[in-house]
Amino acid sequence: MAKPPIQVGIVAGEASGDLLGSLLIGALKKAQPELEFVGIAGPKMQALGAQSLFPMQALSVRGYVEALGSLSKILAIRRTLKKYLLRSRPDLFIGVDAPDFNLALERKLKNAGIPSVHFVSPSVWAWRPKRINKVRRAVSHALLIFPFEEDIYRQAGIPATYVGHPLAHALPEPDRKAARDRLGLQAEGEYVVLMPGSRPGELKALARLFIEVAKALAAKRPQTRFLIPLVNRETRQIFERSLHEVNVSIDVEHGDLPLRILYGHAHDALQAADAALIASGTATLEALLLDCPHVITYKVPWLTWQIMRRQALQPWIGLPNILAADNIVPEIIQNQATPEALAEALEHLLNDDTARQKQIEVFRQQRARLKRNTPALIAHALQPFLNGDRHAT
Repeated sequence: MAKPPIQVGIVAGEASGDLLGSLLIGALKKAQPELEFVGIAGPKMQALGAQSLFPMQALSVRGYVEALGSLSKILAIRRTLKKYLLRSRPDLFIGVDAPDFNLALERKLKNAGIPSVHFVSPSVWAWRPKRINKVRRAVSHALLIFPFEEDIYRQAGIPATYVGHPLAHALPEPDRKAARDRLGLQAEGEYVVLMPGSRPGELKALARLFIEVAKALAAKRPQTRFLIPLVNRETRQIFERSLHEVNVSIDVEHGDLPLRILYGHAHDALQAADAALIASGTATLEALLLDCPHVITYKVPWLTWQIMRRQALQPWIGLPNILAADNIVPEIIQNQATPEALAEALEHLLNDDTARQKQIEVFRQQRARLKRNTPALIAHALQPFLNGDRHAT
């Protein structure tokens, strides 16, 4: 009689989680091709065979205040998914980031005897440090992507493995010329990447600001060309609505703004660019790994900001600065994030080779800290669970 396939429950909540989840699935399937994954997955995870019971976009909500409008829908999805997983009893459940959704689900499954692993620690080192207690109750094991997290988990008594950052392992060494060739860009042109976020709510909030920044910079530097990588048709439609609202036409040669929209190709764009403007998040780490000097910005509603500010443990919001524990990348946020201030910061980067090179030197130091054989480390850490040891640590 054939042995039933090993089933793994998995949930990722946004584009960055989909990317990390796909790297994890690839690592596990390399060792055990017969594994089956089911839960909530994005297109990259689904391309590797993961079955998604709900659209991942339903969980992609930005900020406390904004989440309230979607809360009932998200809670209903979690209840339905919990019932499904308790009934099907997978051999392992993996929550990829999305701690507000995943930790409560992981705790229920763990209490029911289903081992739960959390991949990507909540940023307890940045804000809301008491969440580490919630993690302890919820997980059988944690997979950590930053080296400084090991001590935190050890002190909290939570079984954990530092696996390096999957992107540091997966991304190639930056090659600006090759990236420009792939995108059909001028070898000596000046390019700025705009990355206002991958979540629809984030893009709605920030797209207009980024367009105004590009307009302000283009007025000073008519030679500059802009690239904006968007993840899907929905985000392109949101961005195009913002262009319409400010009455801006785009065309690399003849429009009001020399801007080119890309479907995906974010990594190529970051490698090819002279500088970038990035909404705080995983994209800042991608810029670090691809040697792209950048400016970080972010805006959230006043109440959301007050809650976040009061619970913050770090003076920075950008991962490059947190990793380096220093002011390496300019952070211009909230009321300070005007089109004029952001355009000025980008112009400084474009004019000052020393400033760009300083960022790149620190980026390379941090990339060396983050780069490990992540797939092998993930597979080794999870192998006991996949072999049927429900009490593995």
